[in-house]
Amino acid sequence: MPVSLGLGLPQMKQYDIGRDVAAVARAAEAAGYESLWVFERVLFPDPATQGLYGVPGLPWPDQYRSVADPLVTLTLAAAATERARLGTSVLIAPLHVPLQLARSLASLDVASSGRVIAGFGTGWSLDEYAAASVAPFEKRGAVLDELLDVCAAVWGPDPVSYQGELTTIAPAEVGPKPVRPIPVYLPANSPRATRRLVDRADGWMPVAMGAATLAGQWQRVQDVAAERGRAQQIGVCARANATYSAKPFDGTDRQPFQGSVAQIVEDLVEHAATGVPEIILDLQATTRDAAELIDVAAEVYEAARAAGV
Repeated sequence: MPVSLGLGLPQMKQYDIGRDVAAVARAAEAAGYESLWVFERVLFPDPATQGLYGVPGLPWPDQYRSVADPLVTLTLAAAATERARLGTSVLIAPLHVPLQLARSLASLDVASSGRVIAGFGTGWSLDEYAAASVAPFEKRGAVLDELLDVCAAVWGPDPVSYQGELTTIAPAEVGPKPVRPIPVYLPANSPRATRRLVDRADGWMPVAMGAATLAGQWQRVQDVAAERGRAQQIGVCARANATYSAKPFDGTDRQPFQGSVAQIVEDLVEHAATGVPEIILDLQATTRDAAELIDVAAEVYEAARAAGV
């Protein structure tokens, strides 16, 4: 069975969000992409308190200087499409007020006729946590747990009632309700996060950084699922952050999904062989504008399907 392919929507500074999101979304759906995705970066600290991903001295990439709001972007895509699922990969959950985020996602699900997928993570930027002023970085895991609780309550039947550290909901009607249960996907970057994924989520959302690495990570998730007695299927949606170039990358140090369309498709073939059912391809960082993003995305999709992905 072919792997489902998703495409990252344009959110970065080289794009005209009001015009390009709808254009790319429509073109991607017409080309065959089954899902459309957004990510979250709320600011670009200069100077940064910490390096990229929390690694000392690792600079933040220039494309993070301006990233459009993920839910606004996804709403624009929802209005321009009919079939493609609409996902977040990922929302940094502790930067949001839980009740407001749960309601926004439910409203978007209703507006899109039940197409939303909620991918949540905890993030890593101390500067973003300080700016959001929702909760301290040290409590990020607990805040994610509370958000999952609040989503389950708000998306469930009325009356909604919940008592947590951040959130108190007295018995109340809270709507609209999602068209169907919104699938929740989580990362698994630590033993605790893996247990949370297995116990509380519908699927796993890793970053595709090599087929062998992905296969090993997936096996560990399955092992934990077996240990904790989870019988139902855990979905997987791997995110591939691509570095596209018109010419093939020439060198032995090529990273996964770096280079020409042919090289990106070669990596898609290898990652699909791990058994992962869905791969998100984000090409936006290195395409010049929406026209190039549309053309490259269509070429990759056609070549991937021709290669058996």
